[in-house]
Amino acid sequence: MQVTPSLVSRVALVNLVANGAIVVTGGAVRLTGSGLGCPTFPTCTEESLVTTPEMGVRGVIEFGNRTLTFVLAAVALAVVVAVWRSSRRDLRPLALLSFLGIPAQAGLGGVTVLTGLNPWTVAAHFLISTVLIAIATVLWLRSREPGVGRPLVRRPLALLVRGIAAVTAAVLVLGTLVTGSGPHSGDVDEDDVPTGDRMGFDLETISQVHADAVFLLVGLTVAMLVALHATDAPGRVTRAARDLLVVQLAQGLVGFVQYFTGLPVVLVLLHMLGAVLVTVFTARLVWSVRGPASEQPLDTAAVRATATR
Repeated sequence: MQVTPSLVSRVALVNLVANGAIVVTGGAVRLTGSGLGCPTFPTCTEESLVTTPEMGVRGVIEFGNRTLTFVLAAVALAVVVAVWRSSRRDLRPLALLSFLGIPAQAGLGGVTVLTGLNPWTVAAHFLISTVLIAIATVLWLRSREPGVGRPLVRRPLALLVRGIAAVTAAVLVLGTLVTGSGPHSGDVDEDDVPTGDRMGFDLETISQVHADAVFLLVGLTVAMLVALHATDAPGRVTRAARDLLVVQLAQGLVGFVQYFTGLPVVLVLLHMLGAVLVTVFTARLVWSVRGPASEQPLDTAAVRATATR
């Protein structure tokens, strides 16, 4: 029996939400110092597969996050099955990548635990999640259309979109360096005090570099939006750029407030949610510059005429 396009789209949306949710719950693990709540892998302790009462709340938090990985894997597998049983062959690579990323993440999570929360593997763990979120976003958006059509903007604007995506990636990487060098780097000592400074970067310096990258990103997005309005670009591209700018500004505001208020846990967790949303809306902008296959393709002359209006 062939799966309907609407079912594929719904399952793809659940996959996107699940990928975003596990990043937020992973942030809760880090911010509560529960990264070693289960001190070994793949079992929770040497003697038990699951958490024990003696391990307290941190054990429950860490084990809960591990359990969500199985839920995410089941959802990703459902996406693969749905796509393969539909007529959408073009979605198969994205569905497969989305699924294969889950065991890769689980393996890296295990390495992270076994190495005592090595800050670099912790950062890689988060960054791979953002890649999976971007893939899940494009998969869902493409599933809502019959296929991928021709570019809707001229090449300079398409290149600017790629530049925005690249700078977004740099901002996310720098964000992991800030977190890994601050008071919420992932674990606590025997007195329940966060260890912090595990990456060794000067927090003020790396935060300034991160902020500078954010300013560059916002500037590029503003330039993109201005150029789109000037060339009377299709509404889907303009809306994607506008919404991305709103999310970037909100994320930047949270980032500055959390920095100047001593990095309270609630704001740091909200900032992690913001990182998920920035990833989603950046992926949406990348998706938007190509129209659906059902639309009348724009020839080169039409694109040039639109751009010069």
